[in-house]
Amino acid sequence: MTVDDILEKDNCIPAIVPGNLEIDLQRAGLLEDPFYGQNVLKAQELEAVHMFYGRKFKYSKTERTVPILTFEGLDTVAEIYLNGKLIGSCENMFVAQTFQLDTIKDGENDLLVHIIPACIAARGRKLSVYNSALKYNYESLRLRKSASMFGWDIMPRLVSGGIYRPVYIEDRPLEYLKQVYVMAKYVDPNINLAEIEMFFDAEVLGDAISEYEITLRGHCRDSSFEISDRLWFSAGHIRVWVENALLWWPKGYGAQALYDVEVTLSKNDVVIDTWMTRFGIRSVALERTAITDQFLSGKFQFYVNNKKIFILGTNMVPIDALHSRDRQRLPRVMELVEDTGCNMIRLWGGGIYEDDYLYDFCDEKGILIWQDFCMACGTYPVDDDFCEVMREEGEKVVRRLRQHPAIAIWAGDNECDVMGFKGKPSNNKITREVLQKVVEFEDSMRPYLPSSPFVDLEAEKYPGDLLPENHLWGPRDYYKSEYYKRSLCSFVSEIGYHGCPSRSSLGKFLPADKLWPWKGNDDWMLHASSMEKGERGIFAYRIELMAKQIKELFGEIPDTLDDFILASQISQAEAKKFFIEFFRTGQPKRTGIIWWNLIDGWPQFSDAVVDYYFEKKLAYHYIKQVQQPVLLSIKEPENWNLVLVAVNDTDQSLALKYCIKEMTAGEVIIDEETTIHHGVTPLKNIPYSQGEKKMYLMEWEVNGCKGKNHYLAGNPPFSLEVYRRLLKDLY
Repeated sequence: MTVDDILEKDNCIPAIVPGNLEIDLQRAGLLEDPFYGQNVLKAQELEAVHMFYGRKFKYSKTERTVPILTFEGLDTVAEIYLNGKLIGSCENMFVAQTFQLDTIKDGENDLLVHIIPACIAARGRKLSVYNSALKYNYESLRLRKSASMFGWDIMPRLVSGGIYRPVYIEDRPLEYLKQVYVMAKYVDPNINLAEIEMFFDAEVLGDAISEYEITLRGHCRDSSFEISDRLWFSAGHIRVWVENALLWWPKGYGAQALYDVEVTLSKNDVVIDTWMTRFGIRSVALERTAITDQFLSGKFQFYVNNKKIFILGTNMVPIDALHSRDRQRLPRVMELVEDTGCNMIRLWGGGIYEDDYLYDFCDEKGILIWQDFCMACGTYPVDDDFCEVMREEGEKVVRRLRQHPAIAIWAGDNECDVMGFKGKPSNNKITREVLQKVVEFEDSMRPYLPSSPFVDLEAEKYPGDLLPENHLWGPRDYYKSEYYKRSLCSFVSEIGYHGCPSRSSLGKFLPADKLWPWKGNDDWMLHASSMEKGERGIFAYRIELMAKQIKELFGEIPDTLDDFILASQISQAEAKKFFIEFFRTGQPKRTGIIWWNLIDGWPQFSDAVVDYYFEKKLAYHYIKQVQQPVLLSIKEPENWNLVLVAVNDTDQSLALKYCIKEMTAGEVIIDEETTIHHGVTPLKNIPYSQGEKKMYLMEWEVNGCKGKNHYLAGNPPFSLEVYRRLLKDLY
């Protein structure tokens, strides 16, 4: 099969790589924007379409090299032909696919890629009664394709296909470094001493191994290290001590020192291959217990360089339903992560392993990464064949990403422990054996968590609310309900609340006659994201849930679109703010929060605080305020008082100047100065009766930096009009 064979057909269109089928069809005028109105339902008609990508290219062979063809992202089941001959196949969109081009010619060559429809390729693959998934996601149980592409509550069913990341040919030397990993084996932050260890695996052809030498060099500002040794075998370890080492710290805890590292392989003093990276000297650890109790005595605590880190993070779901657009959106997305004050992101298991840009950005900015392996909300097969697929994928993913100091933890999957395996998550051979061994063998310097939340053998005996790390979804009722306030987890890695996008954003994806009302509106429901009309869709409840959350806070559901949007965004903003403050002021027993979620991957009604078009909801601004290193917060009323506290996540004792105003009366009730130390410091009691509805504004200054926060006191319902009037002073 060749490019000319395909060009003889009458249904060829120009394609752009990286790209996706839907984008090419839309560019050719053959498909309406699948993100608009109900068009996403029409895109489902493409699920049985075969795709053929072809091009001719010229190649000139280099001496003593082997040409290697690499697809960084091929979605998903594909056959690759070179000059009319099948040279290989693949069926995993998550990892790079490489092919040695033994039959390539000097001069013109013909490359063709046949992508088989994922939904068809998945049929007939072995599943049993034991296997389970969400209604739309059964294909993803065996097919290594992003689960959310088949439909999720935060993503449309847009199965798609294509070559979504770059493709290139490299001439690899005959002798080369197959694998290198530079790690901080020992770190003493008290005296800035570190032991660096490098593992290498080289392809060497000469019989005399003594002719080869390996050299490791690294430098960062005025710190450097270097060590060389002859090869005694084609693989091995070398170690070097670094005095006055510059350490890598998470955001808010120190600088992000990154060493420029070069590793060279030489033969008879001639360099034959070079490998380069950036390297951060740091240690990372996780202290956890199987369960907790009513006294919050369980543990889920991250340490970096032996220091406790309070985690302020956000969940990152796919940032575009069509993954070829991920890279172009990432710079703006990562700016939002930094701007909100997050020191961790969780890369959720229903998506993909992200572009290198994200990992490099986090290295530079000190943003820790919680990396899920790509499985979510299902009972996956555990037979030998699938375990081998996951072993190969895990090995490739870990080897690709382990050099990044930002990665703090590997997690086996998202919610598979709590959603499947018939109450016995320990039966999950993939996460308890396969991936655990991958991390142990390939990256033992980082913690591994088999699932999030993780139910180990001991925890299987107890209720799920006793897990020290948990996802708090529950009834999703009033954000100060007993469900949230009485939660026992030390660390929450998913918690969210709905917020309606702005009117300007709604107008970009909803027809004018579908903007309002919300009730009985199929367009709203489809963008919620229910992938079928009517009540059969498993996510059909989500628009009404958003409306109920508005009614819970304000006592009624507004009858105009603008008021509905405002009320919904206030409801979300107050909820997200409360969740973050609840965990921050609960230190030291509360150790972190990763809220759901930062940004949408398509236009929708969701928990995201930034919509697909980068419009910030009110919650974004509130989150930015309450994730500053120093925070003033008012805790829930107790004993006829509100307790004003200061949270100081820095290591310094700080001079604090602050003012508290009761906004409804316009009265300043506190105007003082004090000194605060690391941790949570009670400042003042404010007399208060439960029947009052008040708004308190807190403003402060520390080291010339100003901060602002507020507290909505009382029990709902509140007045939307009063809140609207006060809003201009809140952020």
